Amino acid sequence: MAVVKQLADVFQPENYNLYFEIDRETKTIVGRTIITGEASTTDVKLHQNKLHVKSVFVNDIATVFLVVDDEIRITVPAVGKVRLTIDYETVLTDDMVGIYSAVYQDGGETKRVVGTHFEPAFARQAFPAIDEPGAKATFELAIKYDERPGEMILANMPEQQVVAGVHYFAKTAPMATYLLAFAFGEFHGITTQTATGVEVGVFATTAHATAEMTFALDIAKRSIEFYEDYYQTAYPLPKSWQLALPNFSAGAMENWGLVMYREAFLLLDPDNSSLTEKQSVATVIAHELAHQWFGDLVTMQWWDDLWLNESFANMMQYVAIDALEPDWHIWQLFLTDDVPLALNRDAIDGVQPIHVTVADPTALNALFDDAIVYAKGSRMLVMVRMLLGDAALRTGLKIYFAQHAYRNAIGDDLWAALASASGIAIGELMATWLNQPGYPLVTASVEAGDLILSQQQFFIGDHNNDKRLWQLPLHSNYAAVPELLTEQRIVVGDYAQLRRENQGPLLVNMENGAHFIVAYDTTLWDDIQQHLQTLRVVDKAQLLQDQRLLLVAQLVPTQRVVPLLLALSDDKHSLIKHAMNQVVATLRMFVAEGTVADKRFRRLVNQLSASEVTRLGLSSRDGETFDDSTSRPIMLEAAVTGENYATIVALHRVFGANNTHLANISSDIRRVVLVNEVLNFGDTSLFDYLMAEYMKARDANYRADISAAVARSRDLTAIAQVLRTLKNGAVIKPQDLRSWYGDLIANEAAEQATWDWLRENWQWLSETVGGEAKMNRYIRLTAQTFKTRKRLIEFQSFFEPKRVVPVLQREIQVDEMMIKGRVSLVDTSRQLVNDAIADAR
Repeated sequence: MAVVKQLADVFQPENYNLYFEIDRETKTIVGRTIITGEASTTDVKLHQNKLHVKSVFVNDIATVFLVVDDEIRITVPAVGKVRLTIDYETVLTDDMVGIYSAVYQDGGETKRVVGTHFEPAFARQAFPAIDEPGAKATFELAIKYDERPGEMILANMPEQQVVAGVHYFAKTAPMATYLLAFAFGEFHGITTQTATGVEVGVFATTAHATAEMTFALDIAKRSIEFYEDYYQTAYPLPKSWQLALPNFSAGAMENWGLVMYREAFLLLDPDNSSLTEKQSVATVIAHELAHQWFGDLVTMQWWDDLWLNESFANMMQYVAIDALEPDWHIWQLFLTDDVPLALNRDAIDGVQPIHVTVADPTALNALFDDAIVYAKGSRMLVMVRMLLGDAALRTGLKIYFAQHAYRNAIGDDLWAALASASGIAIGELMATWLNQPGYPLVTASVEAGDLILSQQQFFIGDHNNDKRLWQLPLHSNYAAVPELLTEQRIVVGDYAQLRRENQGPLLVNMENGAHFIVAYDTTLWDDIQQHLQTLRVVDKAQLLQDQRLLLVAQLVPTQRVVPLLLALSDDKHSLIKHAMNQVVATLRMFVAEGTVADKRFRRLVNQLSASEVTRLGLSSRDGETFDDSTSRPIMLEAAVTGENYATIVALHRVFGANNTHLANISSDIRRVVLVNEVLNFGDTSLFDYLMAEYMKARDANYRADISAAVARSRDLTAIAQVLRTLKNGAVIKPQDLRSWYGDLIANEAAEQATWDWLRENWQWLSETVGGEAKMNRYIRLTAQTFKTRKRLIEFQSFFEPKRVVPVLQREIQVDEMMIKGRVSLVDTSRQLVNDAIADAR
């Protein structure tokens, strides 16, 4: 693929003066953009997408222009400073990109707000621009809209004045086009100030009470204060608004000074929110506010360094919340969510590396692979933090911000700053991790009496082995094991002597801090099993994690995995419960519903959970531990899967006692109560009732609980009704289509109908959610479910013609490999797994 020349190479904007006149009823936008910048040639090009350009002036003189594909081509009289004025018209969209409208219900009345989403390259749908991250400029924004009483307008910077219905905002700091943002409608909010005087606010539509914003306001204020201290760099703007929109394509977006969120990631019921919901909201806020420095103040030069933004913010969300709420044990969430996500995805041959060369801007959305750019990338930075230490990391970041504030940077700039602070050439180590895909399997074995450590790339499914090597931080409990493994194979020393010196089994990658997994030979594994209960919690959880992956790669026998589950079933730590739950979900892949094997599988799940469910009960107790409160929903879900009669009846009683006010069921167990009801007591009247509740519910978390439960139905009539409802935007918002689809395709009873629906409605879905660039996740959700040769053939047949679409190519390739690997695994190991489950005692 040819490298695409960046338009900023020949024209560098310095300032945009933007005027928008927006009418929600007619869905029209009349715009005028005045760009002042420096031209290095007389042939200037600007990005545009679906703009109807009416006139172009160069230095206030009308000029001829040409619109070719996604460019406006203009000839200027001379190189140097130039002023371009473009008048144009465009449309207000409904697909959550560009400038778009979002519909919501408030007191039975349908209302509409307008918001923006410009990342990665949608600003060009709103105004002509050099729509590239390296083309930083200042922005002066003026907006006139069909304003109604009680409405407000928000933007990156504070509003300065309103003249003849036009709202004028203060000039921004230099920033990338994708960070520009504004919104208007019936919003209200609450504000506070940080210790250094930054105005912090949380806003939402008037459909939400002020009380739902208080948690977010507190987290936002304290996050900014934390980052100012941690980065040793002041927050660079006078304000930081957080805005919840009723329809938003991303989870949240770090627009500088006006961060936008889905309602589920900003608003909380003050009287009924689980710790999981609080952690979710808090980490998303901390993530976006980390970006205000890392991504906004200093921005990647080009999209191949997207990881520089997202990986760092993903790590910092945990660093921040761990400091703000230490009792939450937030790093456990990193180990249960981000780490498995990265390990599962990164083991498929063909997956992208963290650092990807971007030649075709139309393929930018393909880079937003959360498992790699977010989860794996943040794991790399956690590894860096462990190697450097917190003090050196903070000093390096201070240097980085000072050197590149209001400008752009590349990955090497960060490594240089960290090396300056630490004296460690961290860039050399990270090169092997950033520029090649995948991760290693470290094999620990005893050969001829010597302890041997070796590395090779770990794969799940078919692959070509390129014999890659990494610089691995081994983090072993044996002092003789080197800090780094840089070769394919090393001899550590005489094992018997090492074992006597260390008085405990060998462990590698302690704290699960580096991105690799470990396979122990029989000698070492038996030693670990004999001392299993003496290991730390994180090490036991890692054993479950690694054995699960080795099982899926067909590198260890099932006879290792099931006994490990049973041995740890009485462990009281929720980190272990999460890891066990993931192993159980993997075993489920080998079992067909309604078979004898299915009954044995459910018996095993009940065996693993029954005593813990009895101990924990259905409701929290005063003074109970963090582990008990976070384990309860996991164990109750397992009990339902295991068909534990007492639990099923108890949950049914909770539903009956709250039948007229389901939203009041404790949010800790509400989802499993609803799932239990649908699976074991569901009928048409229940389906109708839950969908009616879904339509009128204001709380996004309650809506998510309902959708997760309804999508588990085994009733084909109900499934068909849900699938028809997916196209009704008045019931299911476009932003929620992906979660509905994911839950439905994962339901074995709904798989066929859901797969048929996707194939029949691909074009409609693509147009609804913002184009084929937004369809990668639907492909992946589908591939994560399929496990038969028939489904593989169907997947290939449907998606083969779509390989020509640049933003879909890699996703289709990787997901096809994923399905092939799963089909081979199930065909080869089904009987072995079922036998191991049958033998479980």
